[in-house]
Amino acid sequence: MLQELVGAIVALVCVALVYTGMAARVVKQYERGVLFRLGRVAGEVRPPGLTLIIPFVDRLAKVNMQIVTLPIPAQEGITRDNVTVRVDAVVYFRVVDATSALVKVEDYKFAVSQMAQTSLRSIIGKSDLDDLLSNREQLNQGLELMIDSPAVGWGIQVDRVEIKDVSLPDTMKRSMARQAEADRERRARIINADAELQASKKLAEAAQQMSGTPAALQLRLLQTVMAVSAEKNSTLVLPIPVELLHFLERGNRPDTPPTEGTARQTPEHPPKEITPEETTPNGDRTQAPDLNGAPGPEIGRHHLTPNPGGGSRSD
Repeated sequence: MLQELVGAIVALVCVALVYTGMAARVVKQYERGVLFRLGRVAGEVRPPGLTLIIPFVDRLAKVNMQIVTLPIPAQEGITRDNVTVRVDAVVYFRVVDATSALVKVEDYKFAVSQMAQTSLRSIIGKSDLDDLLSNREQLNQGLELMIDSPAVGWGIQVDRVEIKDVSLPDTMKRSMARQAEADRERRARIINADAELQASKKLAEAAQQMSGTPAALQLRLLQTVMAVSAEKNSTLVLPIPVELLHFLERGNRPDTPPTEGTARQTPEHPPKEITPEETTPNGDRTQAPDLNGAPGPEIGRHHLTPNPGGGSRSD
């Protein structure tokens, strides 16, 4: 009798141990437990620690409450300024309502991933290339808002969204490099022009200052010669002042006035215009004198004039 009683007690203890082992569940610190009793959510979310359920009746689902890092695959799209790019990003989210994450969506991780890819494509189409490259903070905020809006109903909170990389075609990279090089060259030319303008103003002031004291120009020339001679040069070219050339020219010019024999004589009366033929008062034609002033030979008719001696002569 005693042995049967002891055996029954041992059997009850064994059944209790088995039942306890089947009913006991341990929820970790970063997890929350959702109890489903006969397929329905029963009670509140189980906190971390040891919790008991009814075997074969209850089912405890554990939900991770840690922040999940979800990479978004690279999405290819066309920007608003018609540039083809590939953009990938990463999403940081966590579950804030374990019951909604299990009941309202089948697989919340897959749902967040698909929503992130769709939102990323939409952001690419609405943005310019310059915004994708330089204004990422604003795009990250817009992408976070687009993902977080439907995720709130799933019991999920999106903490942060970051665009990781923007891949451009090789032709676009070369074009951007040429553009950046041209911009740097433009700025360098502007700086050089500004420097030349300032230097010209200073040189003009220096020239105006030296114009009052010619000796300052000579001192400056000697300083330049000393600076050049300090270097190991084989040839030294010295500029000659123009004032020195003028001085030498005045020294070589003769002081005596020119003689009378060398003076140019001008005729008092201009030479008479020479005509080809002249006519005498009697109607005879005579040849014009030559250049030496000698009369030319007579040309024309012969007139018979009476001779006082009793005869006649011909003119």
